[in-house]
Amino acid sequence: MKRRMIIAICLCLMGLLGLGGCSSPSSDYDSHYAADSLQDRKVESSLVYEGRMELQYAENFTVDYYKGGYTMLTTTMDGQRFLIIPEGKEIPVNMEEDIVVLRRPIKDLYLVASAVMDMFRKLNGLHTIAFSGQKEENWYIEEAKEAMANGDMLYAGKYSKPDYELLVSEGCMLAIENRMISHSPEVIEKLEEFGIPVMIEYSSYESHPLGRVEWIKFFGALLGKEEEAEQIFEEQTKILDRVLADEKTELTVAFFFITSNGLVQVRQSSDYVPKMIELAGGKYIFEDLGDSETKRSTMNMQVEEFYNNAKDADFLIYNSSIDGGVPNIEALLDKCEVLEDFKAVQEGNVWCTTNDMYQQSLSIGYLIEDIHTMLSDAEEDDMHYLFRLK
Repeated sequence: MKRRMIIAICLCLMGLLGLGGCSSPSSDYDSHYAADSLQDRKVESSLVYEGRMELQYAENFTVDYYKGGYTMLTTTMDGQRFLIIPEGKEIPVNMEEDIVVLRRPIKDLYLVASAVMDMFRKLNGLHTIAFSGQKEENWYIEEAKEAMANGDMLYAGKYSKPDYELLVSEGCMLAIENRMISHSPEVIEKLEEFGIPVMIEYSSYESHPLGRVEWIKFFGALLGKEEEAEQIFEEQTKILDRVLADEKTELTVAFFFITSNGLVQVRQSSDYVPKMIELAGGKYIFEDLGDSETKRSTMNMQVEEFYNNAKDADFLIYNSSIDGGVPNIEALLDKCEVLEDFKAVQEGNVWCTTNDMYQQSLSIGYLIEDIHTMLSDAEEDDMHYLFRLK
């Protein structure tokens, strides 16, 4: 009890002191300005600009380099900037107030954006994550489950209800969130009051599927592992190059999920999944569905509407990421019996994603290849994230 009272007092004092580097960016920040002209801005007098990381697909972050090993990470959708200070180096003078300062070594991270765990795993950076926004049983990434089982990674609450006491008492350096945190702005404010800056990753807003994968370069720069990140990204681009080398088909694909209340959840036409289907050589069955300006990836429709538009689709892919999927056709028909009339069901062209796909952020290249294999009626044994329902 005494220890908890001491920690509570410390939390209050930290909030009053407003530890440095946590100021929120202006809401009307011009992200285009941040992306194209950061090198022309006077960040501060002692930093000497050297250059910017080259990106192929990603549009929602930049990485700028300064003499002496200083690195500036910018998330361009909100204008948030993070200056990485090399070990043994001083914080530059005359720092602009909105810049968050992070000193190497990067450690004691609170990772809420679950899709990023796969990137840290691939970069051999799991040791930098001390706190998870997912419980052990909810991870499909074995290394993350093992770290939590061993006590090397602690559950610190979900995005909307973090364990502030744990994060502060254990010295959390940075919270990495996804866009869900926008529904709980008070959490950002509270974390920053306690001296824990918040970084929001916007990979889900990338227009090209490999733009999502390219965010590994952002986190590679955070950890000082740019070369490793570049190699991992190149592996994915090589997969895409192989697929694009083949001729496209006119085969149509419906990607969907049956909700608990009997609706059909599908992807908007502007979402990355339809673009993956297109890159794989197919056509998404819904050519102009939804409003791209909303930035939403999914929408629900009545079964009748889905039936009228997707009954003649050549292939059906059931999204297992929400309900764990279905093991066979019979289980799928139990969810929605009208699917029995669908062309793909009658011809045996119904597929399901694996449960771990949504946590495997580096799966995109392989999933495009899987869809291409499905469309080509090629050997199924080498697939990574798709399997045929029988």
